[in-house]
Amino acid sequence: MMPSPERPPESISVLPSRIGSEDDPPPSLGVIPLRDLVLFPGMVTPLIVARPASTQVIKRASATGSPVLFVTQRNAEIPEPDREDLYDMGTMGRILRALRFSDGSMRVLIQGIRRVRLGATGTTSPFIKAMISGVEDLNPTSSEAEILRRHLRDEFRQWIQIGGRAPVELDAVVANLQDPARLADYVAGNLPIPAAEIQDVLAESDVEKRLKLVRQHLGREREISELNAKIVEDVQAAMDKSQREYFLREQLRVVKEELGEFDPSLSEITALRVKVDEAPMPDDTKGEAQRALDRMERMHKDSAEFTVARSHIDWLLDMPWGRFSEDRESLDGVEGILSEDHTGLSEVKERIIEYLSVRLLNPKSRGPILCFQGPPGVGKTSMGRSIARALGREYQRIALGGVKDESEIRGHRRTYIGSMPGRIIQAMKRAGTMNPVIVLDEIDKLGTDFRGDPASALLEALDPEQNSGFVDHYLDVPFDLSQVMFLCTANVTQTIPPALLDRMEVIELSGYIEEEKITIAQQRLLPKIRQEHGLKDEQGLLDESTLRRVIQHYTSEAGVRNLEREIAKVARKVARKVVSKQDIPKVGPNELPDFLGPRKFFQDMAERTDLPGIAVGLAWTPVGGDILFIEATQMPSGGGKFKVTGQLGDVMKESAETALSWVRSNAAKFDIDPELFKKLDLHIHVPQGGIPKDGPSAGVVIATSLISLLTGRTVAHNIAMTGEITLRGKVLPVGGIKEKVLAARRAGINHVLMPRQNEKDLLDIPEPLRSVRTTFIDSLDDVWPHVFDQEEATL
Repeated sequence: MMPSPERPPESISVLPSRIGSEDDPPPSLGVIPLRDLVLFPGMVTPLIVARPASTQVIKRASATGSPVLFVTQRNAEIPEPDREDLYDMGTMGRILRALRFSDGSMRVLIQGIRRVRLGATGTTSPFIKAMISGVEDLNPTSSEAEILRRHLRDEFRQWIQIGGRAPVELDAVVANLQDPARLADYVAGNLPIPAAEIQDVLAESDVEKRLKLVRQHLGREREISELNAKIVEDVQAAMDKSQREYFLREQLRVVKEELGEFDPSLSEITALRVKVDEAPMPDDTKGEAQRALDRMERMHKDSAEFTVARSHIDWLLDMPWGRFSEDRESLDGVEGILSEDHTGLSEVKERIIEYLSVRLLNPKSRGPILCFQGPPGVGKTSMGRSIARALGREYQRIALGGVKDESEIRGHRRTYIGSMPGRIIQAMKRAGTMNPVIVLDEIDKLGTDFRGDPASALLEALDPEQNSGFVDHYLDVPFDLSQVMFLCTANVTQTIPPALLDRMEVIELSGYIEEEKITIAQQRLLPKIRQEHGLKDEQGLLDESTLRRVIQHYTSEAGVRNLEREIAKVARKVARKVVSKQDIPKVGPNELPDFLGPRKFFQDMAERTDLPGIAVGLAWTPVGGDILFIEATQMPSGGGKFKVTGQLGDVMKESAETALSWVRSNAAKFDIDPELFKKLDLHIHVPQGGIPKDGPSAGVVIATSLISLLTGRTVAHNIAMTGEITLRGKVLPVGGIKEKVLAARRAGINHVLMPRQNEKDLLDIPEPLRSVRTTFIDSLDDVWPHVFDQEEATL
């Protein structure tokens, strides 16, 4: 069925109004509330009426020719206003024409007649009917009113001429209005100001004050129009300038083509200028690029400066301005990815999960500066790649070992051909995003010479409070590094400058225990090595017992690099036999010497602890932990001399002297004749003299060695100890507890003595290491019951 055409609007006949502009108003009138509109006397304006009550007023007025009261609402949002929602001053008007539409609404043409004041409302149904009283104009023909009329007329005409928001035809109407009151009403009704301010003009009965009030509103609108005209003029001038420059460049290009002098570099610069305009770089950076292009236009394309400037523009365009990779939206799978790549390292994994949790709560949080500190081979660098994969970010690595030139970090200045940005900006370009994971590898091995201090150049890049505006000497514009996750690696932190170290959060990675090494070998090293050597799964298979033997007899390290080398050595020999079509022998613990040669490391403690004067200490080393044999001997008729050997550092020599002083001052406790120290020479030696040894943790073991020597009592063979001492015999805390316990377990020691203040460090020890018995001591007097009581010590 075809839809019926919309019914055209119906014209309503309107009887002429029975009241003139000068007649007294009737005592009450029907009210039509107005939204955001103020009707002035003499104003003719169209009006859309949709309220049922208002349409009833219009129908009644059209049928009877009676006037209508038009009053503005105080709040235009009220759908059905009451008397208190209307202003006190309104305008009595007439209906000139009315059209009724099919939806019930009406379009009317109304004309204001005179000001009236509202009184009380008589009825509200079917429409509001209010009592009214007429309002007479005061001072309508005074001299001041006439002067104000002329000023207002001239100012209104000027406002229209400078682009005021009013039709130009109003200028002629205003010029013919001689009545000051009518002029004020007419101008106010055509000003684009809020209804509340226009209502103030309607409510003013004094013509002089009304004219002044309208002039104030007109003056404000005039200032706005002048400012808007100035802005438009400035914008137009800028557009005209750019268009003019474009046409002039095109004309210059055509002329040069006709003369055979066209320079291809100009089209190249034009293409670069388009790229710069479209690039999402900051406004300051874009302005610098545009200035560089302007300078390039004045250069010859074969000059060195042109090449340098072109390279600079290319680098600015290649930077990842505003490009970000999206972080994971949940923690699902993050821990699995980290565990898939690394065994152990629970503290690092926990820290990364905490970081991602903060990012999920606050995406604008700044990236941390984590520093993984630990011995070689424990997975510091590879952890960075795993973190990037877990977060869903790009990964870049910057090797800092041996870097001595500050320009390697902050970039070279553009003063010569071959200058280039620093390594950080290069890494950002390769990453292609503003929030990659960048690993600063071996930060503890930065050097310093006459070319500057690279560590100092890193201060700005690694400071979360400053790196949002990092300036590379080559780019010479600020670049935001605040969303980059920087990871640093270091074997030791002592060589890192304090100011740089203060900007990092140091996470210590100690060595792997034996069980962790076996797991790493089975899950990662063996499959990797078989694939690299082209071996099948059953070829070159090392079971758990064989791997344990390789770890104990052929490696001595905190990480797994040497273990990987030894397994690769086995794989190479197996590969040779496969290629030679020989029988592949079984690789078990007993066959290892055939593949790896004689045993490299021994644990011969029992035969070295049968004599008095020998004790076992524990020490931290760059490859984890190790045990130290402290040997003491005495020589008669020496005159009381004391010697310490074994390539010891100053700290360890001081520990030996402190231990000797304590033993001499407490000789009576152990029935030691004080005269012995005058007759005997004492010699402390730490074997393996080719290896430098130093540290503040040998005081307890040296004192134990001396007491054992001077009393003739042997130290229990299964005990190792660590701790520094004072001259009063107090035992002070030391570091590297996990590494030292690991070294004790690796050497077959099942009982460790350590300072009581290191009890908290046992929380970082993995569960397998807790099988080693630990005894905490406060002073040297707590040591002797454990080391000299053989029955108790072997429990």
